[in-house]
Amino acid sequence: MPQGTTLPPEMSSHYGDGPTPPDVAEPPYNMDAERAVLGASMHNGDTIDAVRHVLGDDAFYRPAHETIWRTLLALRREDRPTDPIVLGETLREQGDLRRIGDLVYLHQLANLHYSVGSAEYHAEIIRKKADLRRLRASAVRTLQRTEEPSADPEAIRTEVEAELRVERERALDSGQGRLSRFATDGWTFTQETGADTEPLWGTRDKTVWASGESLMIVGAPGVGKTTLAHQVVFARLGLSQTVLEMPVAPSRRVLYLAMDRPKQIAKAMKRRVFPSDEPILRDRLVVWEGPLPATLDKEPDLLADLAAAHQADTIVIDSLKDAVSTMVDDSLAVAFHNARNRALRGGVEILELHHQRKATADAPRGQRPSLDQVYGSTWYVSGAGSVLFVTGKAGDPAVTLHHLKTPTGEIGPLDVTHDHKRGTTTLDPTKDPAVLLRYAPNGMTTRELATVLLGGGDPERADLEKARRRLENLVATGLAIKADGIAGGAGGGQQARYYASARHLTAVG
Repeated sequence: MPQGTTLPPEMSSHYGDGPTPPDVAEPPYNMDAERAVLGASMHNGDTIDAVRHVLGDDAFYRPAHETIWRTLLALRREDRPTDPIVLGETLREQGDLRRIGDLVYLHQLANLHYSVGSAEYHAEIIRKKADLRRLRASAVRTLQRTEEPSADPEAIRTEVEAELRVERERALDSGQGRLSRFATDGWTFTQETGADTEPLWGTRDKTVWASGESLMIVGAPGVGKTTLAHQVVFARLGLSQTVLEMPVAPSRRVLYLAMDRPKQIAKAMKRRVFPSDEPILRDRLVVWEGPLPATLDKEPDLLADLAAAHQADTIVIDSLKDAVSTMVDDSLAVAFHNARNRALRGGVEILELHHQRKATADAPRGQRPSLDQVYGSTWYVSGAGSVLFVTGKAGDPAVTLHHLKTPTGEIGPLDVTHDHKRGTTTLDPTKDPAVLLRYAPNGMTTRELATVLLGGGDPERADLEKARRRLENLVATGLAIKADGIAGGAGGGQQARYYASARHLTAVG
Protein backbone atom coordinates (compact mmCIF):
# COMPACT_ATOMS: atom_id res chain seq x y z
CA MET A 1 0.00 0.00 0.00
CA PRO A 2 1.37 3.48 -0.86
CA GLN A 3 2.96 5.75 1.71
CA GLY A 4 2.46 3.45 4.69
CA THR A 5 -1.35 3.35 4.78
CA THR A 6 -1.47 0.59 7.44
CA LEU A 7 -4.43 2.05 9.30
CA PRO A 8 -7.16 0.02 10.96
CA PRO A 9 -10.09 -0.84 8.66
CA GLU A 10 -12.45 1.59 10.48
CA MET A 11 -10.29 4.58 9.52
CA SER A 12 -11.84 5.95 6.33
CA SER A 13 -10.30 8.46 3.98
CA HIS A 14 -11.91 11.57 2.52
CA TYR A 15 -12.80 9.51 -0.52
CA GLY A 16 -14.70 6.68 1.13
CA ASP A 17 -13.90 3.26 2.55
CA GLY A 18 -13.94 1.31 -0.71
CA PRO A 19 -11.03 0.74 -3.05
CA THR A 20 -9.94 3.57 -5.31
CA PRO A 21 -11.35 3.10 -8.84
CA PRO A 22 -8.53 2.14 -11.22
CA ASP A 23 -9.37 5.01 -13.61
CA VAL A 24 -9.19 7.68 -10.89
CA ALA A 25 -5.78 8.81 -9.67
CA GLU A 26 -5.35 8.79 -5.91
CA PRO A 27 -5.38 12.28 -4.35
CA PRO A 28 -1.99 13.56 -3.12
CA TYR A 29 -1.17 12.99 0.55
CA ASN A 30 1.70 11.92 2.79
CA MET A 31 0.57 9.65 5.59
CA ASP A 32 4.01 9.43 7.20
CA ALA A 33 4.19 13.22 7.55
CA GLU A 34 0.72 13.32 9.10
CA ARG A 35 1.65 10.64 11.64
CA ALA A 36 4.95 12.33 12.46
CA VAL A 37 3.28 15.68 13.26
CA LEU A 38 0.63 14.06 15.44
CA GLY A 39 3.20 11.94 17.30
CA ALA A 40 5.49 14.92 17.95
CA SER A 41 2.51 16.94 19.19
CA MET A 42 1.70 14.25 21.76
CA HIS A 43 5.27 14.30 23.06
CA ASN A 44 5.66 18.08 23.23
CA GLY A 45 2.83 20.62 23.32
CA ASP A 46 5.18 23.26 21.92
CA THR A 47 5.06 21.40 18.63
CA ILE A 48 1.37 22.36 18.30
CA ASP A 49 2.23 26.04 18.63
CA ALA A 50 4.97 25.71 16.04
CA VAL A 51 2.94 23.98 13.33
CA ARG A 52 -0.67 25.09 13.73
CA HIS A 53 -0.20 28.26 11.66
CA VAL A 54 1.63 26.28 9.00
CA LEU A 55 -1.14 23.73 8.68
CA GLY A 56 -4.14 26.03 8.57
CA ASP A 57 -7.59 24.42 8.30
CA ASP A 58 -8.47 20.93 7.04
CA ALA A 59 -4.91 20.01 6.13
CA PHE A 60 -4.97 16.31 7.11
CA TYR A 61 -6.06 13.82 4.46
CA ARG A 62 -7.42 11.17 6.85
CA PRO A 63 -10.53 12.34 8.74
CA ALA A 64 -9.26 10.38 11.77
CA HIS A 65 -6.04 12.41 11.76
CA GLU A 66 -8.03 15.64 11.45
CA THR A 67 -10.11 14.59 14.49
CA ILE A 68 -6.97 13.86 16.51
CA TRP A 69 -5.43 17.17 15.48
CA ARG A 70 -8.50 19.23 16.45
CA THR A 71 -8.58 17.48 19.83
CA LEU A 72 -4.89 18.26 20.38
CA LEU A 73 -5.60 21.93 19.56
CA ALA A 74 -8.41 22.00 22.12
CA LEU A 75 -6.20 20.47 24.81
CA ARG A 76 -3.45 22.99 24.07
CA ARG A 77 -5.85 25.92 24.29
CA GLU A 78 -6.99 24.65 27.70
CA ASP A 79 -3.35 24.25 28.79
CA ARG A 80 -3.89 20.52 29.41
CA PRO A 81 -1.40 17.70 28.67
CA THR A 82 -1.40 16.31 25.14
CA ASP A 83 0.02 12.85 25.91
CA PRO A 84 -1.79 9.73 24.57
CA ILE A 85 -3.50 9.01 27.90
CA VAL A 86 -5.18 12.44 28.25
CA LEU A 87 -5.80 12.59 24.51
CA GLY A 88 -7.36 9.12 24.49
CA GLU A 89 -9.66 9.93 27.40
CA THR A 90 -10.78 13.14 25.73
CA LEU A 91 -11.51 11.32 22.48
CA ARG A 92 -13.47 8.70 24.45
CA GLU A 93 -15.60 11.44 26.06
CA GLN A 94 -16.27 12.90 22.62
CA GLY A 95 -17.29 9.49 21.24
CA ASP A 96 -14.42 9.55 18.73
CA LEU A 97 -11.95 7.05 20.19
CA ARG A 98 -13.04 3.91 18.32
CA ARG A 99 -13.47 5.83 15.04
CA ILE A 100 -9.83 7.00 15.06
CA GLY A 101 -8.42 3.53 15.78
CA ASP A 102 -8.59 3.22 19.59
CA LEU A 103 -5.76 3.64 22.12
CA VAL A 104 -3.50 1.22 20.29
CA TYR A 105 -3.24 3.57 17.32
CA LEU A 106 -2.61 6.63 19.53
CA HIS A 107 0.30 4.86 21.19
CA GLN A 108 1.68 3.85 17.79
CA LEU A 109 1.68 7.52 16.80
CA ALA A 110 3.30 8.51 20.09
CA ASN A 111 6.16 6.05 19.47
CA LEU A 112 7.24 8.13 16.44
CA HIS A 113 9.96 10.37 17.90
CA TYR A 114 10.56 13.58 15.95
CA SER A 115 11.72 17.00 17.10
CA VAL A 116 9.80 20.27 16.88
CA GLY A 117 12.05 21.39 14.04
CA SER A 118 11.33 18.25 12.05
CA ALA A 119 7.60 18.64 12.69
CA GLU A 120 7.63 22.07 11.01
CA TYR A 121 9.06 20.53 7.84
CA HIS A 122 6.52 17.74 8.02
CA ALA A 123 3.71 20.27 8.45
CA GLU A 124 4.84 22.06 5.28
CA ILE A 125 4.56 18.75 3.41
CA ILE A 126 1.05 18.19 4.77
CA ARG A 127 -0.08 21.69 3.80
CA LYS A 128 1.36 21.38 0.30
CA LYS A 129 -0.51 18.11 -0.26
CA ALA A 130 -3.73 19.70 1.01
CA ASP A 131 -3.27 22.61 -1.42
CA LEU A 132 -2.83 20.18 -4.28
CA ARG A 133 -5.98 18.28 -3.29
CA ARG A 134 -8.01 21.50 -3.29
CA LEU A 135 -6.71 22.47 -6.72
CA ARG A 136 -7.42 18.97 -7.98
CA ALA A 137 -10.99 19.11 -6.66
CA SER A 138 -11.51 22.45 -8.36
CA ALA A 139 -10.29 21.03 -11.66
CA VAL A 140 -12.66 18.07 -11.33
CA ARG A 141 -15.59 20.43 -10.70
CA THR A 142 -14.63 22.44 -13.79
CA LEU A 143 -14.51 19.29 -15.88
CA GLN A 144 -17.95 18.25 -14.62
CA ARG A 145 -19.38 21.69 -15.48
CA THR A 146 -18.11 21.45 -19.06
CA GLU A 147 -20.00 18.16 -19.50
CA GLU A 148 -23.37 19.57 -18.45
CA PRO A 149 -25.92 19.95 -21.31
CA SER A 150 -26.42 23.67 -20.60
CA ALA A 151 -22.74 24.48 -20.03
CA ASP A 152 -21.95 28.18 -20.48
CA PRO A 153 -18.24 28.88 -21.18
CA GLU A 154 -18.40 32.43 -19.83
CA ALA A 155 -20.12 31.31 -16.62
CA ILE A 156 -17.58 28.51 -16.16
CA ARG A 157 -14.71 30.92 -16.78
CA THR A 158 -16.09 33.33 -14.18
CA GLU A 159 -16.49 30.55 -11.62
CA VAL A 160 -12.95 29.28 -12.23
CA GLU A 161 -11.50 32.76 -11.82
CA ALA A 162 -13.45 33.25 -8.58
CA GLU A 163 -12.24 29.90 -7.21
CA LEU A 164 -8.64 30.66 -8.11
CA ARG A 165 -8.86 34.07 -6.45
CA VAL A 166 -10.25 32.50 -3.28
CA GLU A 167 -7.56 29.81 -3.35
CA ARG A 168 -4.82 32.41 -3.85
CA GLU A 169 -6.07 34.45 -0.91
CA ARG A 170 -6.46 31.33 1.21
CA ALA A 171 -2.89 30.34 0.46
CA LEU A 172 -1.60 33.81 1.33
CA ASP A 173 -3.58 33.81 4.56
CA SER A 174 -2.50 30.31 5.65
CA GLY A 175 0.67 29.05 7.20
CA GLN A 176 3.25 31.59 8.29
CA GLY A 177 1.97 33.96 5.61
CA ARG A 178 -1.14 34.54 7.70
CA LEU A 179 0.99 36.07 10.43
CA SER A 180 3.56 37.89 8.29
CA ARG A 181 1.83 38.82 5.03
CA PHE A 182 1.16 42.41 6.06
CA ALA A 183 3.93 42.84 8.61
CA THR A 184 6.98 45.00 7.98
CA ASP A 185 9.84 46.44 9.98
CA GLY A 186 9.59 49.88 11.57
CA TRP A 187 12.00 51.62 9.21
CA THR A 188 10.22 50.38 6.08
CA PHE A 189 6.86 51.29 7.60
CA THR A 190 7.86 54.90 8.25
CA GLN A 191 9.89 55.41 5.09
CA GLU A 192 8.31 53.34 2.33
CA THR A 193 4.60 52.83 3.01
CA GLY A 194 3.36 56.10 1.54
CA ALA A 195 3.35 58.24 4.67
CA ASP A 196 5.07 61.03 2.72
CA THR A 197 3.24 60.74 -0.61
CA GLU A 198 1.67 63.68 -2.40
CA PRO A 199 -2.06 64.18 -1.70
CA LEU A 200 -4.68 63.09 -4.23
CA TRP A 201 -6.44 66.44 -3.90
CA GLY A 202 -4.92 69.54 -2.34
CA THR A 203 -1.43 70.33 -1.13
CA ARG A 204 0.77 68.96 1.63
CA ASP A 205 -0.20 71.88 3.87
CA LYS A 206 -3.89 71.72 3.01
CA THR A 207 -4.94 68.23 2.02
CA VAL A 208 -8.52 67.46 1.07
CA TRP A 209 -7.91 63.83 0.04
CA ALA A 210 -4.84 61.97 1.27
CA SER A 211 -3.42 58.90 -0.46
CA GLY A 212 -4.32 55.71 1.41
CA GLU A 213 -7.25 57.35 3.23
CA SER A 214 -10.85 57.64 2.12
CA LEU A 215 -12.54 60.99 1.39
CA MET A 216 -16.18 61.34 2.40
CA ILE A 217 -18.28 64.14 0.88
CA VAL A 218 -21.42 64.71 2.95
CA GLY A 219 -24.45 66.86 2.28
CA ALA A 220 -28.21 67.03 1.88
CA PRO A 221 -29.78 66.12 -1.50
CA GLY A 222 -29.40 68.90 -4.05
CA VAL A 223 -26.45 70.80 -2.52
CA GLY A 224 -24.03 69.66 -5.22
CA LYS A 225 -21.91 66.95 -3.59
CA THR A 226 -22.26 64.84 -6.76
CA THR A 227 -21.28 67.85 -8.88
CA LEU A 228 -18.17 68.29 -6.76
CA ALA A 229 -17.33 64.57 -6.82
CA HIS A 230 -17.63 64.41 -10.62
CA GLN A 231 -15.12 67.23 -10.99
CA VAL A 232 -12.67 65.30 -8.81
CA VAL A 233 -13.30 62.14 -10.88
CA PHE A 234 -12.68 63.94 -14.17
CA ALA A 235 -9.50 65.44 -12.73
CA ARG A 236 -8.38 61.94 -11.65
CA LEU A 237 -8.97 60.89 -15.26
CA GLY A 238 -6.64 63.64 -16.43
CA LEU A 239 -9.35 65.79 -18.06
CA SER A 240 -8.45 68.69 -15.76
CA GLN A 241 -5.71 69.44 -13.28
CA THR A 242 -7.40 71.29 -10.42
CA VAL A 243 -10.68 71.43 -8.52
CA LEU A 244 -11.41 74.59 -6.50
CA GLU A 245 -7.95 75.82 -7.50
CA MET A 246 -6.31 72.85 -5.73
CA PRO A 247 -4.30 70.22 -7.64
CA VAL A 248 -5.71 66.71 -8.20
CA ALA A 249 -3.37 63.77 -8.83
CA PRO A 250 -4.17 61.57 -11.87
CA SER A 251 -5.16 57.92 -11.54
CA ARG A 252 -4.95 54.86 -13.78
CA ARG A 253 -8.65 53.90 -13.87
CA VAL A 254 -11.73 54.91 -11.88
CA LEU A 255 -14.54 52.51 -10.96
CA TYR A 256 -17.71 54.50 -10.24
CA LEU A 257 -20.33 52.58 -8.25
CA ALA A 258 -23.51 54.34 -9.42
CA MET A 259 -25.88 52.64 -7.00
CA ASP A 260 -28.09 55.62 -6.10
CA ARG A 261 -30.21 56.66 -9.13
CA PRO A 262 -27.70 55.84 -11.91
CA LYS A 263 -29.74 57.74 -14.54
CA GLN A 264 -29.43 60.92 -12.48
CA ILE A 265 -25.72 60.32 -12.06
CA ALA A 266 -25.32 59.87 -15.84
CA LYS A 267 -27.26 63.09 -16.49
CA ALA A 268 -25.11 65.03 -14.02
CA MET A 269 -21.87 63.60 -15.41
CA LYS A 270 -22.84 64.31 -19.02
CA ARG A 271 -22.67 68.07 -18.37
CA ARG A 272 -18.86 67.87 -18.31
CA VAL A 273 -18.40 65.46 -21.22
CA PHE A 274 -17.07 66.61 -24.61
CA PRO A 275 -16.69 64.49 -27.78
CA SER A 276 -12.91 64.62 -27.39
CA ASP A 277 -13.25 62.85 -24.01
CA GLU A 278 -14.54 59.60 -25.53
CA PRO A 279 -11.22 57.68 -25.67
CA ILE A 280 -10.41 58.46 -22.03
CA LEU A 281 -13.92 57.70 -20.74
CA ARG A 282 -14.03 54.40 -22.60
CA ASP A 283 -10.61 53.29 -21.40
CA ARG A 284 -10.27 54.74 -17.91
CA LEU A 285 -13.77 55.07 -16.44
CA VAL A 286 -15.87 52.03 -15.52
CA VAL A 287 -19.41 52.56 -14.16
CA TRP A 288 -21.30 49.94 -12.15
CA GLU A 289 -25.06 50.57 -12.41
CA GLY A 290 -27.41 49.70 -9.56
CA PRO A 291 -26.99 47.51 -6.45
CA LEU A 292 -23.85 45.47 -5.80
CA PRO A 293 -23.98 41.65 -5.75
CA ALA A 294 -23.83 41.88 -1.94
CA THR A 295 -23.52 44.62 0.67
CA LEU A 296 -20.00 45.46 1.77
CA ASP A 297 -20.73 44.64 5.41
CA LYS A 298 -21.62 41.08 4.35
CA GLU A 299 -18.70 40.60 1.93
CA PRO A 300 -15.72 42.64 3.17
CA ASP A 301 -13.54 41.51 0.24
CA LEU A 302 -16.03 42.66 -2.41
CA LEU A 303 -14.71 46.22 -2.72
CA ALA A 304 -11.13 45.05 -3.25
CA ASP A 305 -12.32 42.31 -5.63
CA LEU A 306 -14.27 44.83 -7.74
CA ALA A 307 -11.19 47.03 -8.03
CA ALA A 308 -9.05 44.05 -9.05
CA ALA A 309 -11.62 42.79 -11.56
CA HIS A 310 -11.74 46.17 -13.33
CA GLN A 311 -8.06 47.09 -12.76
CA ALA A 312 -9.12 50.29 -11.00
CA ASP A 313 -6.98 52.24 -8.55
CA THR A 314 -9.85 54.55 -7.55
CA ILE A 315 -13.39 53.66 -6.44
CA VAL A 316 -16.25 56.14 -6.02
CA ILE A 317 -19.12 54.92 -3.81
CA ASP A 318 -22.34 56.75 -4.74
CA SER A 319 -23.75 56.54 -2.25
CA LEU A 320 -22.70 55.00 1.04
CA LYS A 321 -26.22 54.09 2.18
CA ASP A 322 -26.58 51.78 -0.85
CA ALA A 323 -23.39 49.86 -0.07
CA VAL A 324 -24.38 48.57 3.39
CA SER A 325 -27.38 46.82 4.93
CA THR A 326 -28.17 49.61 7.38
CA MET A 327 -26.45 52.82 8.44
CA VAL A 328 -27.27 52.80 12.15
CA ASP A 329 -25.82 49.46 13.27
CA ASP A 330 -22.33 49.95 14.77
CA SER A 331 -21.26 46.38 14.04
CA LEU A 332 -22.14 46.72 10.35
CA ALA A 333 -20.33 50.06 10.20
CA VAL A 334 -17.21 48.37 11.56
CA ALA A 335 -17.66 45.61 8.96
CA PHE A 336 -17.85 48.24 6.20
CA HIS A 337 -14.72 49.91 7.56
CA ASN A 338 -13.03 46.52 7.33
CA ALA A 339 -14.02 46.35 3.63
CA ARG A 340 -12.78 49.91 3.13
CA ASN A 341 -9.42 49.12 4.73
CA ARG A 342 -8.91 45.93 2.72
CA ALA A 343 -9.31 47.93 -0.49
CA LEU A 344 -7.06 50.73 0.76
CA ARG A 345 -4.44 48.18 1.78
CA GLY A 346 -4.45 46.94 -1.80
CA GLY A 347 -3.61 50.41 -3.13
CA VAL A 348 -7.16 51.44 -4.05
CA GLU A 349 -8.18 55.05 -3.31
CA ILE A 350 -11.78 55.57 -2.13
CA LEU A 351 -14.18 58.51 -2.49
CA GLU A 352 -17.52 58.16 -0.69
CA LEU A 353 -20.69 60.23 -1.13
CA HIS A 354 -22.95 60.30 1.89
CA HIS A 355 -25.96 62.07 3.42
CA GLN A 356 -26.47 64.17 6.52
CA ARG A 357 -29.17 63.70 9.10
CA LYS A 358 -32.53 64.99 7.88
CA ALA A 359 -33.05 67.18 10.95
CA THR A 360 -30.05 69.31 9.96
CA ALA A 361 -30.70 69.53 6.22
CA ASP A 362 -32.09 73.07 6.38
CA ALA A 363 -29.30 74.64 8.44
CA PRO A 364 -28.51 78.26 7.40
CA ARG A 365 -25.77 78.72 4.82
CA GLY A 366 -22.41 79.27 6.43
CA GLN A 367 -23.39 77.68 9.75
CA ARG A 368 -20.66 75.27 10.76
CA PRO A 369 -21.85 71.65 10.90
CA SER A 370 -20.32 68.92 13.06
CA LEU A 371 -19.43 65.27 12.55
CA ASP A 372 -22.42 64.10 14.59
CA GLN A 373 -24.66 65.54 11.84
CA VAL A 374 -23.44 62.84 9.44
CA TYR A 375 -26.11 60.17 9.05
CA GLY A 376 -25.56 56.74 10.58
CA SER A 377 -23.09 55.17 12.98
CA THR A 378 -20.17 57.33 14.08
CA TRP A 379 -17.82 54.55 12.92
CA TYR A 380 -18.33 55.56 9.28
CA VAL A 381 -16.74 58.98 9.81
CA SER A 382 -14.28 57.65 12.38
CA GLY A 383 -12.75 55.41 9.73
CA ALA A 384 -12.68 58.07 7.00
CA GLY A 385 -9.46 59.98 6.45
CA SER A 386 -11.15 63.22 5.41
CA VAL A 387 -14.75 64.50 5.71
CA LEU A 388 -15.96 67.38 3.53
CA PHE A 389 -19.43 68.69 4.50
CA VAL A 390 -21.51 70.73 2.01
CA THR A 391 -24.17 73.03 3.51
CA GLY A 392 -26.82 75.06 1.73
CA LYS A 393 -30.32 74.79 0.31
CA ALA A 394 -31.24 72.21 -2.32
CA GLY A 395 -30.77 73.65 -5.80
CA ASP A 396 -29.04 76.78 -4.52
CA PRO A 397 -25.92 77.48 -6.61
CA ALA A 398 -24.19 79.11 -3.63
CA VAL A 399 -23.12 76.64 -0.92
CA THR A 400 -20.40 76.35 1.72
CA LEU A 401 -17.78 73.63 2.11
CA HIS A 402 -16.64 72.74 5.63
CA HIS A 403 -13.63 70.52 6.21
CA LEU A 404 -14.69 68.64 9.37
CA LYS A 405 -11.96 65.99 9.41
CA THR A 406 -8.56 66.77 7.98
CA PRO A 407 -5.45 64.76 7.06
CA THR A 408 -3.33 67.94 7.36
CA GLY A 409 -4.21 71.65 7.46
CA GLU A 410 -7.89 72.50 7.17
CA ILE A 411 -9.32 74.14 4.08
CA GLY A 412 -12.17 76.61 4.31
CA PRO A 413 -14.85 77.14 5.17
CA LEU A 414 -15.13 77.86 1.46
CA ASP A 415 -18.08 79.65 -0.10
CA VAL A 416 -18.45 78.22 -3.59
CA THR A 417 -20.81 78.59 -6.53
CA HIS A 418 -22.09 75.71 -8.65
CA ASP A 419 -22.71 76.21 -12.34
CA HIS A 420 -25.47 73.64 -12.76
CA LYS A 421 -25.42 73.99 -16.54
CA ARG A 422 -21.73 73.16 -16.94
CA GLY A 423 -21.24 71.05 -13.81
CA THR A 424 -18.44 73.23 -12.45
CA THR A 425 -17.76 74.77 -9.05
CA THR A 426 -15.80 77.94 -8.38
CA LEU A 427 -14.57 79.70 -5.24
CA ASP A 428 -16.19 82.90 -3.97
CA PRO A 429 -13.31 85.42 -4.05
CA THR A 430 -14.93 87.53 -1.34
CA LYS A 431 -14.06 84.81 1.21
CA ASP A 432 -10.41 84.40 0.15
CA PRO A 433 -8.22 85.73 3.01
CA ALA A 434 -5.62 86.98 0.52
CA VAL A 435 -8.27 88.98 -1.36
CA LEU A 436 -9.84 90.29 1.84
CA LEU A 437 -6.48 91.44 3.17
CA ARG A 438 -5.59 93.09 -0.12
CA TYR A 439 -8.65 95.34 0.08
CA ALA A 440 -8.34 96.13 3.82
CA PRO A 441 -6.22 99.34 4.03
CA ASN A 442 -6.26 99.19 7.82
CA GLY A 443 -5.36 95.53 7.91
CA MET A 444 -7.27 92.79 9.70
CA THR A 445 -7.11 91.07 13.06
CA THR A 446 -7.70 87.39 13.58
CA ARG A 447 -11.16 88.10 15.00
CA GLU A 448 -12.13 90.31 12.06
CA LEU A 449 -11.15 87.64 9.52
CA ALA A 450 -12.92 84.89 11.50
CA THR A 451 -16.12 86.97 11.60
CA VAL A 452 -16.07 87.52 7.83
CA LEU A 453 -15.39 83.86 7.08
CA LEU A 454 -18.28 82.81 9.32
CA GLY A 455 -20.64 85.24 7.62
CA GLY A 456 -21.25 87.18 10.83
CA GLY A 457 -21.82 86.16 14.40
CA ASP A 458 -19.41 85.64 17.23
CA PRO A 459 -16.52 83.34 16.28
CA GLU A 460 -15.57 80.56 18.65
CA ARG A 461 -12.05 79.80 19.82
CA ALA A 462 -11.55 77.19 17.11
CA ASP A 463 -12.67 79.68 14.43
CA LEU A 464 -10.19 82.24 15.74
CA GLU A 465 -7.35 79.72 15.64
CA LYS A 466 -8.16 78.77 12.03
CA ALA A 467 -8.24 82.44 10.99
CA ARG A 468 -4.89 83.00 12.75
CA ARG A 469 -3.30 80.06 10.92
CA ARG A 470 -4.53 81.34 7.57
CA LEU A 471 -3.11 84.79 8.22
CA GLU A 472 0.18 83.32 9.40
CA ASN A 473 0.35 81.27 6.18
CA LEU A 474 0.02 84.50 4.18
CA VAL A 475 2.90 85.94 6.21
CA ALA A 476 5.00 82.82 5.57
CA THR A 477 4.41 83.08 1.80
CA GLY A 478 5.28 86.80 1.72
CA LEU A 479 1.75 87.99 0.95
CA ALA A 480 1.24 89.64 4.34
CA ILE A 481 3.13 91.34 7.15
CA LYS A 482 2.29 91.18 10.83
CA ALA A 483 2.21 94.00 13.36
CA ASP A 484 2.45 92.44 16.81
CA GLY A 485 -0.20 93.42 19.30
CA ILE A 486 0.11 94.76 22.81
CA ALA A 487 -0.55 92.58 25.85
CA GLY A 488 -3.58 93.56 27.92
CA GLY A 489 -3.29 95.50 31.15
CA ALA A 490 -5.23 98.13 33.05
CA GLY A 491 -5.98 99.93 29.79
CA GLY A 492 -6.61 96.75 27.77
CA GLY A 493 -4.53 95.41 24.91
CA GLN A 494 -4.45 95.33 21.16
CA GLN A 495 -4.60 92.31 18.88
CA ALA A 496 -1.96 91.64 16.29
CA ARG A 497 -2.92 93.14 12.95
CA TYR A 498 -2.06 91.80 9.52
CA TYR A 499 -1.53 93.89 6.36
CA ALA A 500 -1.09 93.02 2.72
CA SER A 501 2.59 93.14 1.84
CA ALA A 502 4.00 95.53 -0.75
CA ARG A 503 4.76 92.48 -2.90
CA HIS A 504 1.12 91.41 -2.75
CA LEU A 505 -0.21 94.87 -3.61
CA THR A 506 2.27 95.29 -6.46
CA ALA A 507 1.47 91.89 -7.89
CA VAL A 508 -2.19 92.86 -8.42
CA GLY A 509 -1.41 96.33 -9.70
